[in-house]
Amino acid sequence: MEKFLFISIFVAIGAIFKRLPVFPKDTAHVLNMFALYVALPAVILLKVPQIQFSSGMLLPALLPWGMLLLSAALILAGARLLGWSRETVGVLLLVVPIGNTSFMGVPMVTAFFGEQGIPPLIVYDQVGTMSVFVFYGAMILALYGSDAKVRFLRIAGRALLFPPTLALFLGLALRSWPYPEPVRESLTVLSGMLTPLVMTAIGFQLKIRLSPAILQPLGFGLAVKLAVAPLAALAFCRMLGLHGLAADVSIFEAGMPPMVTAGALAMAAGMVPELAAAAVSLGMVLSFLTLPLLFWML
Repeated sequence: MEKFLFISIFVAIGAIFKRLPVFPKDTAHVLNMFALYVALPAVILLKVPQIQFSSGMLLPALLPWGMLLLSAALILAGARLLGWSRETVGVLLLVVPIGNTSFMGVPMVTAFFGEQGIPPLIVYDQVGTMSVFVFYGAMILALYGSDAKVRFLRIAGRALLFPPTLALFLGLALRSWPYPEPVRESLTVLSGMLTPLVMTAIGFQLKIRLSPAILQPLGFGLAVKLAVAPLAALAFCRMLGLHGLAADVSIFEAGMPPMVTAGALAMAAGMVPELAAAAVSLGMVLSFLTLPLLFWML
């Protein structure tokens, strides 16, 4: 829990920086870009050689698809029962099933499970979440988007050329060759920047303004994402007798808040931008309460 306190301190620092005029408005964006393009790839390059490919890694690779089916079914049922608009349904179908399993996942998994939790996280994120984002995300944007022309090949290309994904491919290619010590030291330093960068950026960009019109679908969507889905994953794994680090990290990852990129794409596609932004920002805030509770139940 000391690492969780460490995380909270950087969130508070970001919130303080936001109120200081010396920091420009795009500070959070710059921090996010450095984290995604430098620090996170460094983490992946360091940890990919530690991945032991076995039957135990099937769970983190496949569980995101199970969470997708469950979340989408619940959202469609809620939409039918509560009569949401088509655009509202589109936002929830995009942001609820796709979790923030790397950007938010790496610092939180490291805080609760230690460095040994990163290899199954990489499989969950890069094999599971990214494939869901590419195939399912493109379909939802094409079906429900109004202001953006979605092309599957464009989204797939971006995902494949995304620096963390390239780092995964490079790390897999170099599994048989140990890194020279200067390279390893440099990667260690860069990877250590991830948590301070991400959490400071989160604190800097916390801005929650809720209008009454979005409260019902927002509450429903976040309840599914942060509570129902991870609890269902926990029940499923325990019923099948699945225990151990890979199973626990997979369950923990199932409880991550909505992916920032998914929310941004929903806003770009004209699907109730306020709901998409609120789901991402409020989801991050609430996850600081729900994730410790989920870890306690593991």
